[in-house]
Amino acid sequence: MLKRLILFLLLFLISMGAESLIQNLPGRTTTSLNGIWNYIVDPYENGYYNYRYTPFDDYADPSKSGGYFANQKPVNPWDRVEYDFELSETINVPGDWNSQKEKLYYYEGTIWYKKSFDYIREAADNRVFVHFGAANYQADVYLNGHKLGMHKGGFTPFNYEITDLLKTHDNFLIVKVDNKRKKDEVPTVNTDWWNFGGLTRDVQIVEVPETFVKDYFVQLAKDSKRTLAGYIQLDGVDETNRKVELLIPELKLRKKLKTDDLGRAELNISSKRITYWSPENPKLYDVIIKSGTEEIHDQIGFRTIQTKGADILLNGESIFLKGISLHEENPLRGGRAHSMEDAHLLLGWAKELGCNYVRLAHYPHNEYMVRLADEIGMLVWEENPVYWTISWENEQTYATAQQQLSEVISRDKNRASVIIWSMANETPVSDARMDFLKKLHDFTLQQDETRLISAALEMHGEGEDGLTRKISDPFAEYVDVLSFNQYIGWYDGLPEKCDQIKWAIDQDKPVIISEFGGGALQGLHGDSLTIWTEEFQEYLYRESIEMIQRIPQLRGATPWILVDFHSPRRVLPGIQDGWNRKGLIGSNGEKKKAFYVLQNYYTNLPKHSKNK
Repeated sequence: MLKRLILFLLLFLISMGAESLIQNLPGRTTTSLNGIWNYIVDPYENGYYNYRYTPFDDYADPSKSGGYFANQKPVNPWDRVEYDFELSETINVPGDWNSQKEKLYYYEGTIWYKKSFDYIREAADNRVFVHFGAANYQADVYLNGHKLGMHKGGFTPFNYEITDLLKTHDNFLIVKVDNKRKKDEVPTVNTDWWNFGGLTRDVQIVEVPETFVKDYFVQLAKDSKRTLAGYIQLDGVDETNRKVELLIPELKLRKKLKTDDLGRAELNISSKRITYWSPENPKLYDVIIKSGTEEIHDQIGFRTIQTKGADILLNGESIFLKGISLHEENPLRGGRAHSMEDAHLLLGWAKELGCNYVRLAHYPHNEYMVRLADEIGMLVWEENPVYWTISWENEQTYATAQQQLSEVISRDKNRASVIIWSMANETPVSDARMDFLKKLHDFTLQQDETRLISAALEMHGEGEDGLTRKISDPFAEYVDVLSFNQYIGWYDGLPEKCDQIKWAIDQDKPVIISEFGGGALQGLHGDSLTIWTEEFQEYLYRESIEMIQRIPQLRGATPWILVDFHSPRRVLPGIQDGWNRKGLIGSNGEKKKAFYVLQNYYTNLPKHSKNK
């Protein structure tokens, strides 16, 4: 009980003052705050701490403390104010500062953002929230000099109510964004991707009635093909014993419900008319939720996903997941992907490759990706940024990981495309790590039992010759799908070694190869044993595909990776130049020869298939 209380307090402190997430912003009345913002670079955090390193937040009157969040202006000629947002440079939001400003390319630290705006409410008793799609990594948020709260996690949404602070004219929203890497955070200091900083996703004002539908979950119940289950959650002054209504006109469904003492109405309704969502037929229904004067629309698909022995069953049929891994980066623009146009580019390439499935690595991607995946019929693996060497024994680190997992589940739980929640990537086995991941596993099932759970594990050679591969990670017992990363022929020998590998996977579960591949510079050519050439990567893909097909339980793969991406770990001049070159598409948008090897493999696989 004491540990649970400590964890609750840690979660509160990590997202200090943050409201529970508002569901489905596209279906609500919103006002965009995207566009040009002023910014101040503050590596010493002078705008947050005084010279004794005391936070200005702690002052009796923080608005007069000298903190940048106060947006102070000189009143008299002798007033000394050592900053001025209006005279400072500007930057685009959403977007990362690294790709927008050359001088900030490698910058890790604090930047203050400021946006001024007017706002007139549609109704006097309406409530207003400010919603952030994401800010990397820690965001301290202030409106008109008042602190709304602090949020940690660079890839998940958060929002704050601003009703009582909002003015008709001259509001100023100030956000302190700090992307410094720290050992006890999630992810930790050591990663293999670029630490893009800033307000990297949409910032919006959301206006809702005094009592409104804050959250809802409408999906097929676990192991059911006909029963829709879930809930509708109200938030407001009279949320108890209130009438709410769910309508799905195309299914001729209309369900009237009443909320309980917590403002929640549980949903359970059957229909024999459901057309199931699938990659071949990504059917979405217009789902309408009514409460008082409020009416919310969403597009939701219904499908079942489960495992049986070594099979993954989508709507009861065995499916082979023809996938690819993705980072949230637009290589043509060179920065963090954040728009629907970016989503069309990346998922369009995946479609051209022949994919029915993508792994969104190594953190939750933006909402446009999963919304578009719903529309075009692309299955999705979503991943919590528990990556490599997390501080397993630190309670606050666990709380941060659980918070980020909770936020992505909250945002995407109604998306039919999402079939797997991944707990982690390439984490070394230990007792503390097992306890950490088991708690995340159990928490995920409490939040959503309708999807599969996995994690990208590691494999190591066994046997006298080191050529036998097994899954010996004890966390394999807890996942629904066995997934592992392997780089035989790249980090482990040459591609010819693939032919010598023997598989001894004795778990009766489906297997997805979550990563394989190797690097090549697009346009560099040579023989198949010259590293960094397209021919070497092509040879490695041919051998890898032959190798993994010998796994009886193989039910999918997400090779690493669709497109080259920025990584400060990759420094080889003339080849890497700060890019991880494992992409099947180069940083110039041109396809490499290995792209067509994988495309041919996927094209010749049946739509629903066991491994042959």
